[in-house]
Amino acid sequence: MDPISEVPVFQALRTRPVEAAARNLEAAFLSEVLKSAGLGESRGSFGGGVGEAQVASYLTRQYGQSIAEAGGVGLAESLYDSILANSDDSRS
Repeated sequence: MDPISEVPVFQALRTRPVEAAARNLEAAFLSEVLKSAGLGESRGSFGGGVGEAQVASYLTRQYGQSIAEAGGVGLAESLYDSILANSDDSRS
């Protein structure tokens, strides 16, 4: 038994960037879904002014990030599993 290969910390350090990338991709996807659903668009006869579209994009991005951090819709986990399954380390 090789004591160095049995340390799970190295595996966690190696996969943490993959997990963060998958979570960020899910957040971006959710932001686009929310944008397509019309989140942040003005309702009624009084619009939000010239800067509304700029601020609305920050709002939808933050909502997407918050949803992803709260567990999301499962996309990040699927991406993470797929990336690890197709990585060079798992093929050997």
